[in-house]
Amino acid sequence: MNADAIRERTGSLALPPASELRGSLDRLIGTACHGLSSSAPAYSARGVLVRWQRIMLVLLAVLLAGGLLLAPAGAGVVAIGLVTLAYAVAFCYRLVLFRLGARGGRMTTVSDEEARSVPDDQLPAYTVLVPVLHEPLLGELVEHLERLDYPRRLLDIRLLLEDDDAETTAAVRALAPQRHLSVVRVPVREPRTKPKACNYGFLPAEGGMCTIYDAEDAPDPLQLRRAVVAMRRLGPQYACVQARLGFYNATQNLLTRWFALDYGSWFGNMLPGLAALGAPVPLGGTSNHFRSEVLRAVGAWDPWNVTEDADLGLRLHRAGYKVGVLGSVTLEEANSDAINWVRQRSRWYKGYIQTFLVHVRRPRLLTAQLGPRGVAGLVVFIAGTPLLAAFNGFFWLLTAMWFTSRDPAISALFPPAVYYLGMACLVLGNLAVLYMGVFTARQMERPDLLGAALLMPLYWALMWLASLKAVIQLVTAPFYWEKTAHGLHQQGEPMVLPAGRGS
Repeated sequence: MNADAIRERTGSLALPPASELRGSLDRLIGTACHGLSSSAPAYSARGVLVRWQRIMLVLLAVLLAGGLLLAPAGAGVVAIGLVTLAYAVAFCYRLVLFRLGARGGRMTTVSDEEARSVPDDQLPAYTVLVPVLHEPLLGELVEHLERLDYPRRLLDIRLLLEDDDAETTAAVRALAPQRHLSVVRVPVREPRTKPKACNYGFLPAEGGMCTIYDAEDAPDPLQLRRAVVAMRRLGPQYACVQARLGFYNATQNLLTRWFALDYGSWFGNMLPGLAALGAPVPLGGTSNHFRSEVLRAVGAWDPWNVTEDADLGLRLHRAGYKVGVLGSVTLEEANSDAINWVRQRSRWYKGYIQTFLVHVRRPRLLTAQLGPRGVAGLVVFIAGTPLLAAFNGFFWLLTAMWFTSRDPAISALFPPAVYYLGMACLVLGNLAVLYMGVFTARQMERPDLLGAALLMPLYWALMWLASLKAVIQLVTAPFYWEKTAHGLHQQGEPMVLPAGRGS
């Protein structure tokens, strides 16, 4: 799809070419912060709600409050019935995705031999963006990046540092200079987010392909070559391939085991399921490999969205492009601390709600671009994941109150239709979670995760806390980027980094 076709579908999103931005740092940082919000404000999360959305939320709040005041029993039944129905729809949708993904066939695999067989002169220049903030241990990161099997003359690794980050700046001084590795100092300017740094590093770059790695990542050494082969095989309608993410400290504690199963299901089944269904694929924050010209044409990353990756996946889909899933693994550190995990997950949930609100601003255009399946994925998967998680605590409280008090007022909230639907969600939903966890452990060939899989329903308590925090922060601090602390894995625990990590 050419730039004119993208403009017709999405509006004027294209950013200036690299040659125009390299000569002016002021214009570069201005474009990195405001390029998308200035050229296509309807696609930017800089404004959380547009006018009709604010009016709709106020009307819904007034309607709910009025119903609870005038007819509390009836309003309660209707509200609980609608939420229960939403649970049932989300449960069925995720099962369909899981089943489609588990069938296989949607993962693009590239063998080691095929990846190495491409002559160096047929490989594109590759821009590798590595945003780092308060990361004193850069030596391990650079060691992992140096394992990448790609011609050094075509490799452009950019460490993106905030200009006032003295801690990381001191660590950079200890690094051995490399021609293919440069340090980019990102000016201090709001918003202080990862996507702003990525824009600042990407916009003046000339690489034909571009990817992102996080500070703790250990990518498959052949991943760049695999991505090039995969993109050529898939064809120009594909803008990006998303590599799978795994963990090198999955067995550290129960939380890291849950996290490993969570990611195993997400990248091994859910994302391939979305691709099979023809729904938008929300990208992960790392190891996504783009055609640079397409990334620039759709406005790159939204610096005001705290899940810029998921938003970008939707924007690519709306522009008529597809996203593939690459059979290559990047290992990273699983969150082993519950507080740190909630901080990270709440940012993801907040960004999912941001992304939903942004993309439904023009419902007719959205429906025309995504189609019914895409809209269903946006509503059920993107909005439903954090919002339904937030409702979990309310239903747990009602259940506890019923068992301890047998209050008939609670019973009245659950007429037969609502009661049996809710019971099906409770019983079948938890059984499905157990099944998917056990299936994922088997699929990953990790019998050591089976015990954690059987305890997966307990993982929902942390998700509930994260979702509550996300909803609160969406109102109080919508653009605040909560930094995830790294280096929490146990000292002395070996990092198993095999030479090749394909599918």
